[in-house]
Amino acid sequence: MTPRYRPLLEALLGGRVEFVVVGGVAAVLQGAPVVTFDLDVVHRRSEENVGRLLGVLASLGATYRSDPRGLRPSAAGLLGAGHHLLSTDRGPLDLLGAIGDGLGFEELFPGALTLQLPDGAVPVLGLERLIEVKEALGRPKDLASLPVLRATFDEVSRRR
Repeated sequence: MTPRYRPLLEALLGGRVEFVVVGGVAAVLQGAPVVTFDLDVVHRRSEENVGRLLGVLASLGATYRSDPRGLRPSAAGLLGAGHHLLSTDRGPLDLLGAIGDGLGFEELFPGALTLQLPDGAVPVLGLERLIEVKEALGRPKDLASLPVLRATFDEVSRRR
């Protein structure tokens, strides 16, 4: 695993936060040669999990990116389906209440892959599902990544 995202994953795992890795890091963890600048996760939006998540975020000094006031996330905000783009002491972290067409933790977790990393088991959105989500989003940056994701999926499938 790329060392860049390891500290954030360690913090989330250590805090017993329930989440699924999505986006570029999900692709990287499955062997895709892509560049990404932040860790994207969809977190379970339950009061208990958000409480644990807030504890981790406080320990990381998390504040909203591009907000000069240094605002910190709140439980009310994290319980919603919106996106929270954060800066932390260990790198950029994007907390997503849902992705695509309202896919939250409950929809993504059952089909997620579990990758065993040195620090614990990390649930990761599989390449096939990641491709589906990026196709549905249709944003230029998502469409541009599809050929690489498809090629990686084909290669991984051949090895099985």
